Amino acid sequence: MLVSQVLDDSQTIRVVARNGGKPRIVNGARSVYSLALEAARTGTGLKALIERKGFGEGVDLESAYRKGLLMLPINHADPAHLHLTGTGLTHLGSASARDSMHRKLAAEGDEQASDSMRMFRMGLEGGKPAGGKIGVQPEWFYKGNGTMAVAPGGTLVSPAFAGDAGEEPEIAGIYVIGDDGQPFRVGFTLSNEFSDHVTERVNYLYLAHSKLRNAAFGPEILLGDLPEDIEGMSRILRDGATLWEKPFLSGEANMSHSITNLEYHHFKYAAFRQPGDVHVHMFGTATLSFADGVAARDGDVFEIEAPAFGLPLRNGLRMEQPVAVAVRAL
Repeated sequence: MLVSQVLDDSQTIRVVARNGGKPRIVNGARSVYSLALEAARTGTGLKALIERKGFGEGVDLESAYRKGLLMLPINHADPAHLHLTGTGLTHLGSASARDSMHRKLAAEGDEQASDSMRMFRMGLEGGKPAGGKIGVQPEWFYKGNGTMAVAPGGTLVSPAFAGDAGEEPEIAGIYVIGDDGQPFRVGFTLSNEFSDHVTERVNYLYLAHSKLRNAAFGPEILLGDLPEDIEGMSRILRDGATLWEKPFLSGEANMSHSITNLEYHHFKYAAFRQPGDVHVHMFGTATLSFADGVAARDGDVFEIEAPAFGLPLRNGLRMEQPVAVAVRAL
């Protein structure tokens, strides 16, 4: 089942669901967030809860997309309580892309290996532990809160000081935190983990700076398990024509970490188990246009699609004008 959120003619949020058929409004659902909390509080599966509520009129999601009425598939009334985070070097092939960006000598011997390659090897050796054991922790980064989240069809803004404005096609897990601090997974969605690869390439210690950018996710959330093997397409459109496109792979069959391991190492921190919070946690990629020498520019459109996730995630790009920043003493 796929779920999404649209605005109706009165600017009221409507939850829409589809399960192989026509998208329909979910009766009595104020938002995906409220549905998720209701499911957590009642111990009901989200899909079962939606089916129990029943369905109303049909919705033309593609028309709503064109009209700018598609919202983020989950949101929080207070954007400070929605967290955008991610993890890297999790996909087979991702280390080679990153390694080419910042290669350095290893600390011991004459072997050449970057810190990125070492981290990737750690994941290969210990990212999928058996028997419920805890695996090696992955690279982790923070992108921002809900103020940085961009809805499908919205515009990703690259700050004037950025060196690059590059897409990263990823699968993201969507989570809500229950009243007792228990994390609950709502489902999975497409995401564009928009990043600054030029800044990151200067020095891997600039990774944190390079990630503090917008991120887009949606349009629909896939309920249930993540497919083992996902093949999608990432592309950049310029002036209506395809400038660049390349397949991307995800799912655990193409990853060096299990989803369970990535989730554990995010939610092990008490700060990320605050009741009522929403988390959008991006699982990484091995496909970047930057690695192929492509530089996106103002007015380009990013498009990410994978059949299991419904409609494609599509966002335009705008380069921000310089902003004067000065701290004033009180």
